Amino acid sequence: MHTVNLLTGFVASHQILIYGLIYLGLIFEGEFFLISTGILAHLGALNVWVALIFILLGGISKALLGYALGEFLYKKFNHHIFFKYIQGRVYNVLPGFKIKPFWSIFISKFIIGINYLVVIFCGYEKIDYKKFLKAEISSTLIWLPVLLSLGYFFGYTALRVSREIGKFSVVVIVLFMIFIFFDKLVSWLYGLFEEFYAEKR
Repeated sequence: MHTVNLLTGFVASHQILIYGLIYLGLIFEGEFFLISTGILAHLGALNVWVALIFILLGGISKALLGYALGEFLYKKFNHHIFFKYIQGRVYNVLPGFKIKPFWSIFISKFIIGINYLVVIFCGYEKIDYKKFLKAEISSTLIWLPVLLSLGYFFGYTALRVSREIGKFSVVVIVLFMIFIFFDKLVSWLYGLFEEFYAEKR
């Protein structure tokens, strides 16, 4: 029966690769990699301060590259159906984007699966660059420690249940599912609030 020591040993032996994956993960995804980093740091497999450097680099790269990609795609594919999809997704979750772009960008950081679309859309819509960066940086300064702490909590809770790697993984997966459900619920409620507020204006 394998314990979490097998996982921590593997990660500790491949730290350069893992830090590289964290960097790429923050560019292309975010929540899963950040929470997983918190779990691995709690287990002692990763140095949280070194991981933090790669997390910040990944977050900054995502913002800069995503905005630049949006600008590029606007020049090349201005009326492509793909941007109709992005526009629909952004306005569906964040109805107040045009009126309050700063707060919409800020809030999007905390909604799974929407922030990367918002970042690209900001470049496409040519949102003021300083305002965009201010919203991204300020939201990241809150989002990052919250999700890292959540990872620590997931790791701590799973270890309290079992050190056996199978049971540990099941507990972590269940906690992830609860987190995703809660995130979707909050984003849905926020969308309702935005629509209600827009009707009142």
